[in-house]
Amino acid sequence: MKYSRAIFMVFISLLLLSSDNNSSYRVVDNTSFIPGEVINYKVHYGFVNAAEGKMIIHDQLEKINGRTCYKIDVYGKSIGMFDVFLRIRDNWGTYLDTASIIPHKSYRKIEEGKYRKHEIVDFDHLNGKAIVHNYHNRNKEWKPLEEYEMPKYSQGMVSGYYYLRTLDFKKLKENEIIELKAFFDDDVYDFNIRFLGREEVKTKLGKIRALVLSPIMPENSLFDGENSIKVWISDDANKVPIKVKAQMFVGSVEVDILSYKKGD
Repeated sequence: MKYSRAIFMVFISLLLLSSDNNSSYRVVDNTSFIPGEVINYKVHYGFVNAAEGKMIIHDQLEKINGRTCYKIDVYGKSIGMFDVFLRIRDNWGTYLDTASIIPHKSYRKIEEGKYRKHEIVDFDHLNGKAIVHNYHNRNKEWKPLEEYEMPKYSQGMVSGYYYLRTLDFKKLKENEIIELKAFFDDDVYDFNIRFLGREEVKTKLGKIRALVLSPIMPENSLFDGENSIKVWISDDANKVPIKVKAQMFVGSVEVDILSYKKGD
């Protein structure tokens, strides 16, 4: 009996070591998105088609830090005359924890005109650290790692949008503030979003009942005012981003949904 009990305890210990350690992380209920989701967008600057965008949750789940993750990519590229004057080929991505809806790794590879940036960020939520890897394009080599402190469950720019889709907006009142912490460009930001209410939006996919959000912008030289950006997401179980409108000092930019594939 003593030996069989010992063997049983070893077996249970191995099972626990090989599984996701959910006891150290929060659990967030998600019924809004699944692998295989693809959303296509068109970007307008005034009346001109300026760019195309795509958001993809890849079919295959990945393991990062021993945790099961969605691999998510966001692509953007300039088109038409905009591509002649300012060539844009951007890729933002994240490995998003399927249970906690937090990033374990994020990356961005930016090509905008002559500007280049290649960055990878590893998130260590349990120890409150973000480890940043930057590629030196001129020297063609990776720079030394940089480590920064961050609050547990900080979001990245991509992961934050997916986390918002998991929220229960039925519990929110108009003008209520959603508060998030986000790590971006080597710093932690208060990423606060105001819930403005509900309205119907005309899209390429027809009229859609939508939730209206407005990220609260700090004073800057790019966007015109605190509430210069509005985001519309579908008021249903999927909470799909369907429209973005940004009022800038140099004009208005709109992002409109073209197609949506839910996933398998």
